[in-house]
Parts: sequence; C-alpha cells; structure tokens
Amino acid sequence: MANKDRRPQEPTSPLVAREQRIRARLGVPVAAGGAVYLLGAIIIYQSLLHLPVVGVLQALTPALEGEAQAPRSPEALEVRYLAGHAFGLIAGAVLEALGLLALFAGLYFLLEATRARSDQASEGTRITLLIGGILTPLILIVQQIVRDVKAHQFIHGHNFSQAAVEAAVSKGAANLLAGYLGLLLPVVLVVGMVLTLVRAARVGLVPRWLRTFGVVCAFLLLPVFASAFLLQILVAGFMVALGFLFLERLPEGDPPAWREGRAIPWPSPAAAKAEQAKAKG
Repeated sequence: MANKDRRPQEPTSPLVAREQRIRARLGVPVAAGGAVYLLGAIIIYQSLLHLPVVGVLQALTPALEGEAQAPRSPEALEVRYLAGHAFGLIAGAVLEALGLLALFAGLYFLLEATRARSDQASEGTRITLLIGGILTPLILIVQQIVRDVKAHQFIHGHNFSQAAVEAAVSKGAANLLAGYLGLLLPVVLVVGMVLTLVRAARVGLVPRWLRTFGVVCAFLLLPVFASAFLLQILVAGFMVALGFLFLERLPEGDPPAWREGRAIPWPSPAAAKAEQAKAKG
C-alpha cells in the first residue's frame, strides 16, 4: 500500500538521497512541460482552424472543364494559407517539442530508477527511449520548417499548378525524408515510453492507474492523432501527473519503492482485497 504520510522521510541510502534530489528538481519542469505542450497544441489548432479544405469535386473541377493541366490548382489555396500562418505553426511545434523533451527527461529518470531496482529494464529500452525521446521533438520542428519553406517558395513562384502544389506539399527529398522520419520516430518514442512505464510499475515506482494512463497517452503521440486536439489534453495531463509523482504529490501518496530504494511490486487485486478484508476483520 502507498504511504499517505506526506512528511519528509530521511533517505535510507545514497541511491534514495540522490533520487530525492533529482525528483525535487525534475518534478516542476515535467509538470510544466504538460502546460507547454498543451499551449503548443492550442496554437497549432487555432492556426489551422480556418484552413480551406478542397473537396474532391472542387479538386476535379479543372478536369471536368476540360483543363488537363490547370494553370492554378484549387489546392493552391491551402498552401497559401499554410504560408500565411507559418509563424503560429512553427511556434506551436517548438512548444510541443519542448513539452516532449520534458516528458523524455521524466521518463529517462524513471527508467534509471527502475534499472537501479531490477535487471529487467534492458539496455535496448534505454536506447529506444533515447532515440525516440530526443529525435521526435527535433523532427516535429524540422517537419514544420520544411513545410513552411516549401509553402513560401510556392507562393513566391509563378507556377501554381497541381504539380507545383504536390512539389510543395509532398514531393522532394526534404519532404520525403521529414515525412518518413515523422512517421517512424514517434513509433520509437511510443515503444520506449510503454516499456518504461510497464517496467516501472512492476517494481512499484508507478501506480497502476498512472501506468495505464501513460500507455494510452503514449499511443496518442502517434501522428494519426496529431490533429485531435482534445486527445492532446490527455497527453498534457499525463505529464502533469508524472510531475506530481516526482514531487510526491499524488493523491494516494508516494509509492514505497521510492523510499525504500528497492523493488516493491504492487499486490495483485486478489491480494489487495484479502489485505483489506484482514484489516477490517
């Protein structure tokens, strides 16, 4: 059972003392990272709120009118809009990246604390978390910069055909490289995050509800959910909860494994019920 006594505990080992110092320094930045991440998501959402959407019929209008290669593609409106909102999109991406870096710092510390209590946390998990946690925020910014540069090149050019739109949006080495990395690296981050949370819960450093919440939020970091603004609120909420864990401010108290400096697995549901029945009886 988690200790609900919030009074400071005397460190019982150098490991616990060191972790307490790091937790005190890391808790606020991780929790604040959630607010920064959410702010970035809000800015991006507002920047794209009035993005003109070109429907299938509108996109086919030139062809239906007998123009095989229309001088101005209907989708040029979208590219012009993106170029006009470049600052907001880049600023939002930078804020989201800063939030993810704070999340990575918290997860990496959590993994190291887990490794100090168990040999189940392999080196592969650490490498996966390092690659995903550092490069995913970077590729978020790079992707947005590439898009905005291509969009500005388009609007300042003289070719507004469908081929020019495709070159600005999806073709070219820069677009392809940023696009592929933008799909791959978040998957690596998700894998590292899930493995870290599962193994931290096994040694008792993370409550089960926070592990489950974090695993769900990990999948919400995938690009397929990037435009779902309301789901990003959950991701920000997990960062705040993780920060509260480090600050020893969770409602149920601090997990005993932190204080003891060793693995203290959570009891199974059956064992927990038996313990509660014994306490009542």
